[in-house]
Amino acid sequence: MSLYLAALNSGSNGNCYYIGNDNDAVLIDAGISCRETRRRMDRLGLSLDKVRAIFISHEHSDHTRGVEVLSRRYRIPVYITPATHSNSRLYLDPKLVRPFTAHEPIHIGRLTVNPLPKRHDGVDPHSFTVVFDGITAGVFTDIGMACNQVIHHISRCHAAFLEANYDETMLEEGRYPIYLKRRISGDEGHLSNIQALEIFRKHCNPLMKLLVLSHLSAQNNHPQIVQDLFVPHANGTRIAIASRYEETELFSLK
Repeated sequence: MSLYLAALNSGSNGNCYYIGNDNDAVLIDAGISCRETRRRMDRLGLSLDKVRAIFISHEHSDHTRGVEVLSRRYRIPVYITPATHSNSRLYLDPKLVRPFTAHEPIHIGRLTVNPLPKRHDGVDPHSFTVVFDGITAGVFTDIGMACNQVIHHISRCHAAFLEANYDETMLEEGRYPIYLKRRISGDEGHLSNIQALEIFRKHCNPLMKLLVLSHLSAQNNHPQIVQDLFVPHANGTRIAIASRYEETELFSLK
């Protein structure tokens, strides 16, 4: 049985990542509308009936925008920390809320979801890895720096969604105000292309089959820049770019 992955959307306009096997699946974040989530899953041949849980990484609206309707309409449990929930302004059915704690694995069918703390300017932000049948996939976006947690967990992944948010020159020379540039490039902001490449080259599993560069800035980055930067260092890893406008293909790992 394979592990299937797709980014349904990735960027400041919404984030949603699908990971599952033939029977069970989870969504990491739900930052696009319920209608658009279903539409994009339908195009990939995926069914929301197999989604057993939604995991929320932090309270920013580009990660939570669609969760209320998705959870209510399809009766999907939402795994969210108490601090994130209280700061999110989400109105979730209490019967469908599942608190989680960092480093405590959660079993969803035959999937095992591992939450880990990360550096970002949310109140209680987390990244996640999902393990099935010896295959590990991770979602590492909205990260200000490569802390020990990220390094440890991405080194075990066979596939990962890894943030490559901005080109340093484009950000520095762009029109964003100084305070926003500092927030983005700070230790609790986002990863630059160069920072992401360093993680990939130094810390990723030598057996990594797939790296999906994610959460690219519309103003301070471009897919071709990211592609040209990473492909020369791929060493057998497939490099893909997640879009802020449409879903990726459905990737399959065995």
